[in-house]
Amino acid sequence: MSASTDLKDGHGARTERGGEYGMIRRRRTKALIAAVEGPALGGGFEIVLACDLVVASTSAYFGLPQGLRGVLPTPGALFRAARCLPRNVATRMMLTGEPLTPRAALALGLVNEVTEPGRAVEEAVELAGLVCRSAPTSVTQILRAQQELDAEEDACGWQATAAAVEVVLASEDMREGAAAFFEKRPPQWPTR
Repeated sequence: MSASTDLKDGHGARTERGGEYGMIRRRRTKALIAAVEGPALGGGFEIVLACDLVVASTSAYFGLPQGLRGVLPTPGALFRAARCLPRNVATRMMLTGEPLTPRAALALGLVNEVTEPGRAVEEAVELAGLVCRSAPTSVTQILRAQQELDAEEDACGWQATAAAVEVVLASEDMREGAAAFFEKRPPQWPTR
């Protein structure tokens, strides 16, 4: 379960090799499999979007509620969500904050397997075993080729994200969204 970065503390920790949360921008030669139990919201969902394969239990759900707080999904979801989901579904998630169920995520191709609660890790390990049956060189080259194909789109996505962040950071909406969250009240958007 991951409910993103604390609004008070800012973005997830970055590492030189992996970027946000230590893995959002990491170039890998081994498959990264997400095992999701419970909510994967905000940055938690952005970690899922950075993975190669996804196993989710029926207790999981996925969401990008940042707009409800006057902020943006900055660690890649602005462009990766529309790569992993139909654009209108990704846009609706970002604009409304409404979550996606694991069954819907499976039907849309985001999730590879849906399990009973408590079995996502076990199923992810089984899926890893299937990947391990393939030749290591083949796995490495498949992942490298996919990353190379996404590299130009990612570069444009990171630039667009940085430009959007500048605007949001200077907005009254961001301050109101955070204040409303901490005061446990609906936001009163000043720019409305």
